Amino acid sequence: MKGIGFKLISVTFFMAMSALIKATADEVPPGEAVFFRSFFAIPVILVWLYATHAFGDGLRTSNPLGHLWRGLLGTTAMGCSFAGLGFLPLPEVTAIGYAAPLLTVIFAAMFLGEAVRAFRITTVGLGMVGVLIILSPRLSALQSGAVGTVETLGAIIVLVGAVFSALAQVFVRKLVLAERTTAIVFYFSLTSTCVSLVTLPFGWVWPAPGTAAMLIAAGLLGGVGQVLLTSSYRFADASVVAPFEYASMILALLVGYFVFAEVPTRVVLQGAALVMAAGIAIIWREHQLGLKRDRQRKSMTPQG
Repeated sequence: MKGIGFKLISVTFFMAMSALIKATADEVPPGEAVFFRSFFAIPVILVWLYATHAFGDGLRTSNPLGHLWRGLLGTTAMGCSFAGLGFLPLPEVTAIGYAAPLLTVIFAAMFLGEAVRAFRITTVGLGMVGVLIILSPRLSALQSGAVGTVETLGAIIVLVGAVFSALAQVFVRKLVLAERTTAIVFYFSLTSTCVSLVTLPFGWVWPAPGTAAMLIAAGLLGGVGQVLLTSSYRFADASVVAPFEYASMILALLVGYFVFAEVPTRVVLQGAALVMAAGIAIIWREHQLGLKRDRQRKSMTPQG
């Protein structure tokens, strides 16, 4: 229950962060938003490392290049997501982002050699059908004028971000085999802060005090959310807490409606429901396979 609680609170913090980024999207370019999100998360992470006595050993790494690649991919994914928030309603961005776990299954098979059997292939296929359902109004709007074209561009950017997010997760799967989670969390924030500075010549602005406060708050919320997310896996298996990620859709609907006056279309809700069902099915299947592997290991252990 503690792991689930941490997961739900982290999802809430991340949604609040996304709302703040969306509220500033008309004034601040995505690269600058990524900088604020990453830079102001670092103090939170450092305090967490100090409080958990992981400041020394927790930052040691034997694979700095792996952290760099994970940071480059993750920063690109974050930038695409933030850019999409300026074009699309919050629930739609959230729903398209659910493509990332499905794509991770595909990329893990391609690059890590993970076995993908018929169940997961079918489930991923159904999930991608859901993504296409969400995208269908935007794709059909290409011929409906400038507004439709801009929103279609936003949908494509968010989908590209989901692709990069999935690739980043593949690198995380490799890193966790030899690296501490604390190091992965810290070096991602550090890398994304540095990489975001590359976008400095492309339209950064000096934010107004209110806008700056929201951006700083987004960074702090993102840092706390990351700490809570990491902590949730200390108290429960990933297969237990992962399905609660989809609580973000409920929060996105509420925040979108009450804060931004966004009413989701039935097509978006239908597609999101299919993607969520596919994701939960994959998590359930992974949990069942994990239980099976545990039973096999126990049966092979000599009994004293």
